[in-house]
Amino acid sequence: MKSVTYEVRDDVAEIMLDHAPVNSLTKSMIAEVLDALTRASNDVSARAVILGSSIPKIFCAGLNLNQLNSGTNADARALLEMLYVRMTDIQFSLGKPSIAAVTGPARAGGMTMAISCDMVVAGKSATFGYPEIDIGIIPAIHFTHLPRIVGKHRAFDLLFTGRMFGADEAATLGLVARVVDDDLVLEEARKLARVFAAKPASIMRMGRNNFMNAIDNGYRQGVAAAVENLCNVMATDDAREGIAAYVEKRRPAWAKKPAK
Repeated sequence: MKSVTYEVRDDVAEIMLDHAPVNSLTKSMIAEVLDALTRASNDVSARAVILGSSIPKIFCAGLNLNQLNSGTNADARALLEMLYVRMTDIQFSLGKPSIAAVTGPARAGGMTMAISCDMVVAGKSATFGYPEIDIGIIPAIHFTHLPRIVGKHRAFDLLFTGRMFGADEAATLGLVARVVDDDLVLEEARKLARVFAAKPASIMRMGRNNFMNAIDNGYRQGVAAAVENLCNVMATDDAREGIAAYVEKRRPAWAKKPAK
């Protein structure tokens, strides 16, 4: 059964995550999202793209840690290559605007999905966070982009406390473009997408390509490095312990001394 749906409405491709209960990301689900984005890029009937969720008050809880815990290092690397590098590359060359429509939690890999889009529309119930540090890994891709958006000190706060923050704070920080009532999120995203869809398609494509090149500033190289950095972290005893403890629903027993 598919975990992602694709539909074109009013010249807008709507890609909806649909993997109950919390849209946790498996390798196959990430592949479905990438395929849907590629389809939207090539779909001449789609002039803009929305990435949202079919599950009420849930956007995406992040990677399925059961899959990480049971897989090999090579499996983890392949998954991260898809989520980090391929997601970034496909969004970079999408050729049309993309909007994330977020209600409820967006965590870890869910944050990666959301921030890969050009804009984020959030419901008032939306919450965001980078909880990776609490299970012994790091939100490596977000080291690349977050300080550029919110500044060094606020980025360090969010990335290393692992705290949850709401839609209003996300908007103040510049991570979210618009905050609306939960039941209006998809409609607001559709309204924005229709605005973009009404523009001349060739100019939007050229303009977006120029914009993406202008803001890159080594970002994609940083994303590739993030895969290597996270793989190195995941090879440590603390990372293996943290992921296993999360899956087994117990407190982790961290090493008493930091790894060198």
